[in-house]
Amino acid sequence: MLELKETEEHLVREIEAYLDLQFPADAALVRERFICLKALGEAVSSFPSVREAHTLRGVFRDEEKLIKALCDFMPSARLFHIPTKIVATRSYLIAKAHAFSLLSILVQGTDQFYTPIRRIIFSIICTIMAEEVYLSFLADPEFSGDIKFRLANDLISLWDSGTDPRSVQHFPALEALWAARDVTPPSFGTMDGASELIRISLDLEKDWRDFLVSQTANDETRWALEEFLFGLSYEEIIEVRSRLRRFGVSAVNYDEIRSFLGSKPSYTEVTNADPRAIYDFYVDRRDTAAFRKRISAPGPQRSLEEIYLRYRIAME
Repeated sequence: MLELKETEEHLVREIEAYLDLQFPADAALVRERFICLKALGEAVSSFPSVREAHTLRGVFRDEEKLIKALCDFMPSARLFHIPTKIVATRSYLIAKAHAFSLLSILVQGTDQFYTPIRRIIFSIICTIMAEEVYLSFLADPEFSGDIKFRLANDLISLWDSGTDPRSVQHFPALEALWAARDVTPPSFGTMDGASELIRISLDLEKDWRDFLVSQTANDETRWALEEFLFGLSYEEIIEVRSRLRRFGVSAVNYDEIRSFLGSKPSYTEVTNADPRAIYDFYVDRRDTAAFRKRISAPGPQRSLEEIYLRYRIAME
């Protein structure tokens, strides 16, 4: 059954009580939104489990065949080859993120509520990011058939229940990475990224430092890391560094970055005001990386999150 966790339910009730005292109309809106979310969860849960075996017009379908289909189809071809519950579960997760985003707007400035709301939204974002990364791994020739089989099985667990053991294992690493970035916004300066990287690394576990030691000699990892740290595309970073050298400028701030580029940076700016911007920033980088890959352009062809998760999975 797709439903709120007990801690999430308790948080919603607390916020409703808080709003009842000061903003009754907002409290009524919250109740209506979460009643709709509950109804959606019940509707999605009524679809057959994706693990359920059945025969349709003499054709037998089961979990093993679904796993094989996931491994065989290219990402762009999967949509109409997977059970309805998969698409419906994703819709539920997005609706849940919207519902908690509404709460985040209504309780801004109230840390006791805003902080756990942000964590819930981030966990949903991580779930959706993990789904997309797993799907990309299924098309990765560098992963063995055995690893792809396990990833496809994890995807089925994710779609069937809204979570899976592997993504739960990796959520803390992604959350810590993003939390570290939150408290160390890009200062640009000399544009070498050293200070940002040091501040982020101090707040992360040994796994992250091991990742840096083994991967940062790789150009793609370094470029993806710079995009993550600065919030600029690889192409924009090259342009800014070129201008710094050309004009003999030793340091630069955000306003100067915009004047150098002649426009707003191409990637979504991530702020504490809307945690959904985390996913927008990820999608910006993922799509740009995919475009570079298609046209064989220089720069990272995967996002930092994908490279990091790939490293963690390969090390299991």
